[in-house]
Formats: sequence, C-alpha cells, structure tokens
Amino acid sequence: MRPNLPWLPKRAFALTGAAVLSVSVLAACSSSTSSGTSTSTSPSPSSSTPITIGASLSLTGDFSSDGINYEHGYELWASDVNAHGGLLGHKVVLKILNDASSPTQVDTNYQTLFATDHVNLAFGPFSSLLTTPASSVAARYGYAFVEGAGGAPTVFNSPANLADHNVFDVSLPIRDEMVPFVNYIASLPASQRPTTAAYPMADDPFADPPVQLAQQMLQALGVKTVYSKIFPEEAADYKAPADDVAASKPQIVVLGSTDVPTVAAFMQAFEQQHYTPKLFIAAAGPDQGSAFISAVGKGNAVGMMVPNGWYPTYPNAASQAMVQEYVAKYGGNASDVSSDVAEAYSVGQVMAQAVTKTGGTDNAKIISYLHSNVTLTSVQGPVKFDSLGENGESVAFVSQWQNGGNSFDQVLPVGVAGSVAIIATKPAWAS
Repeated sequence: MRPNLPWLPKRAFALTGAAVLSVSVLAACSSSTSSGTSTSTSPSPSSSTPITIGASLSLTGDFSSDGINYEHGYELWASDVNAHGGLLGHKVVLKILNDASSPTQVDTNYQTLFATDHVNLAFGPFSSLLTTPASSVAARYGYAFVEGAGGAPTVFNSPANLADHNVFDVSLPIRDEMVPFVNYIASLPASQRPTTAAYPMADDPFADPPVQLAQQMLQALGVKTVYSKIFPEEAADYKAPADDVAASKPQIVVLGSTDVPTVAAFMQAFEQQHYTPKLFIAAAGPDQGSAFISAVGKGNAVGMMVPNGWYPTYPNAASQAMVQEYVAKYGGNASDVSSDVAEAYSVGQVMAQAVTKTGGTDNAKIISYLHSNVTLTSVQGPVKFDSLGENGESVAFVSQWQNGGNSFDQVLPVGVAGSVAIIATKPAWAS
C-alpha cells in the first residue's frame, strides 16, 4: 500500500531563491497500476504527517562520486522546501538507501521502499544502468519515476516504460549531447578541421549512444575513424584501450565515459605515452567539479570538455541561487558544483510541481499530469516530457575547464549567451 495524503485547506508558500516552486494542496486518492498492484487511501493524517520520498543512490562503488552529489542535490532541495514551511504544509522526509552501484541492489532497494516502507513518492538513482531495473520496479508498484541521470534509450524503450509510461527524465536526452561539439567541428574551415578521431567507449548504456552518434556525424564530415571500440567498465580494463588510442594518435578523442575514474585513467595513460589530443571530450567525468580536479589536477584539466544540459554559471536565477547555497553549505566555488547536483535538484522541483498541480500524492494522477504536454520549470531550464518521458525542451551545451583549471566554462554552442571562447588546442599534460 502506498500512502496518499488527504485533502487539506488550500495554502501557498512563497519560496525564494533556489526553491522556485509554488506549493498548494495535496489530496488523497486511490488507484491501481496497469500490472494489477492496488493502492488505497491511507488513514487521514494531520498536516504534521510528512511526505516521504524514497530513493536509491550509489553512495559506495563505481558511481559513488555521482551518487554523493545526487544525495547533496536531493537534500538541498528538501532543505529549501522545508525551510519555507514544507511542501503543502507537510515536511518532506527523504529515505535514501545505498545501492553500492549495483543493478541487483537497486532493484532490492526500490522493492523495500515501495513494498515495506510505503513511501509516498520516488526519485530515481544515478546512471542509466541502474535506472532501467529501478524503473521496472516502480512501474510494477505504480509509482511515477522522476529521475535525472537515466537518459539512455534502454531506459525509455524498456518493456516496463513502454507499457506504463512512468519514467520521466528531467535532463538532456543523452544521445544528442555531443551534437554541439560536432557542429563546432563542422563550422571550422576545412583547412583547420581535425582529420582523425578515436571513439573508446565503456560498456554502458549511458556512455555509448552520444559517442556513436558523434562518430557517425564526424565521419560524414570526412573525419577519419582510427579507433572505435567498447571496453569493459572495470578500472583494470582502462589502460589497454587508452594505450591503443594513444598509439593511433588521433587529433580528436571522444570518450564514452560514465565517471571520473574512467577519464582520469585515460588521461594518465595518454600522459605516460607522451600523447596529447588536440581536442578531448568525454561523455561524463569532467562535469564532476572538485572531484574531477582532485583526481587529475588543475593543470591537466585545462582543455577537457564534457557535454551537459547545465553548467554552474547557467543564466537562470534559481540555478544561480542554488549554486550559491551549495557553496555556502559545502564549500569551494561555483566551478566545484557538479551537474549531478542540478539534475537531482531539478527532480525535486518537477515532482513538487506535479504534486501541487494534481492536488495529491496519487502517482497515477502525477503520471498523467507529467504526460499532459505541460511545461515545468527547473534549475536546468524548462522541462516538457514527450510520450516516452524524455525532456524535449532541454538544450545541449559543452563546457570546458579553463583558466588554469580554476573555471568550468560554457564554450558551445558558439555565440549562445554565456559562452566563452573555446580552447581549440588542448595544452600538453602538466606533470
């Protein structure tokens, strides 16, 4: 049984800064899922009854850096809402379980959250690898599954989502992430355009689609592929493909990575082989702020690029307030704030708007509302879901480490508000 909250007198709280959500009423209701699992209205609680939101995050294991950033994002959002009277007069309580970066454990965690803990709502885990099995559990129990890091086609084309349409990714669809980078290459005069490229990819549903599309598009521009292979997503298996890429000496490296360790291993191998690509872009890793800098060093970070739907200086008032609040709480500077934080915070914002608009925690109504072609707001910009649950309003950017590794700046698309000049040739590795 999933508890829903009863009808309350209408009220609203003015949320400032990063908490840009208006809040009103929650309603009680009952529903049934397409798989037959029934839900019913819980006993009428008072306004002191919290809204419990369950999530599984990778607090240890391969995705721990991202998982901890996601935890910070979820907690920052909940703190903001609670600091302004709670969501619809109810305190938001997060119940976060550690999945240790394991697809098996994430399945178990969400079953616990739904069947045993009976949380009101659910937020997604980190990575497409974990979102795919987690979303299937959510569909089985009838939960709307709002997430920010499960953008692989395998998530949206899973049998569970195609049947229940319960997955909603607030972030940029990953397949298109590298398009601004390819467009930049296409914009260069033929005499200045790089002629060779390598495409090493970790065996991961998140890492590969954007790299494979970039390869197709660059090949169409006449850029020769000198290396294109998928390698096991295990740290012990990173050095061999990195050495092979270095030996082929491509001018462009497009790395299908999921985390900081993958990128750091390739950078270290390249340095050892005295090879520096002219342009180096990774699917994930360089966007991890201080975690990335700590792993590779400021000097080596310069010139490294990563695609994203958000960056720390994104000209969005709510985003800027969130960044300031994050720095005040966790230290560092704006460039240290991972995009994971913004993704997680956006998950909370979108879910809160859906709960407010539908007047309750009835997940069937939330799913229907999120599929109603409505445009929502988030620190990442507008959110509008298509029939599969992808955000069709998101915009792709490319960011790059510059200024001696002290700033993480938007560089692509060229000419877009906030963009600075790209470092067109990566500096040699710093010792």
